[in-house]
Amino acid sequence: MSGAVEVDLEEVARGPEDAPPRPSDVLRSKTLVLNRSFLPIHITSVRRACVLLYQGVARAVDSEYQTFDFAAWCARDPGPERIGLVNGSMPVPRVILLVSYDRVPRRHVRFTRHNVYARDRDTCQYCARRLPRSELNLDHVVPRSQGGQSTWDNVVCSCHPCNRRKGGRTPEQSGIRLLRKPTRPAWTPFLGDAFGQTRYHEWRPFLSFVDASLRDVG
Repeated sequence: MSGAVEVDLEEVARGPEDAPPRPSDVLRSKTLVLNRSFLPIHITSVRRACVLLYQGVARAVDSEYQTFDFAAWCARDPGPERIGLVNGSMPVPRVILLVSYDRVPRRHVRFTRHNVYARDRDTCQYCARRLPRSELNLDHVVPRSQGGQSTWDNVVCSCHPCNRRKGGRTPEQSGIRLLRKPTRPAWTPFLGDAFGQTRYHEWRPFLSFVDASLRDVG
């Protein structure tokens, strides 16, 4: 890339000795990816975001919706969270925009265990407890033994005790109340992932419409 500053992606957070982030931690942390219309379409690693920025495929975006190519981004004050360059440092790009990508997120969401957990926000749909995924499983509202299908409108996230209590019965038959009727979510799968990860303050302006969408679905 003509005129670009040379980069060493292993040299990260090389500022003051007491700076808390380790190089590998910063590179593995997350960057929000926008399409050309400033709509969120993906979440990638900081390492990958730096490569896209350096190649000219993407531009960094600041809190005022201004975009910067690689050279202009490197010229900014890096602040406390930085990525080391051969001759200096640059801010960590928490939001990037793909300069030639116009598509919007797909509306169809594939039916998977991971996406059911994301739809239900890792919360048992019978007792309302939010738990680690290791303490959750999937439950058929209408059991398969009674003709229930493995579909969005018949499968919910359930904790192990509620799953055992319900057994091979419907909620009505077992005396358990279902929190909400399950439906196919309207968001693209990566957006569900965003809520299980650290969310950076730089993302907030671009995820506001996603929050509203998830409230509508929930």
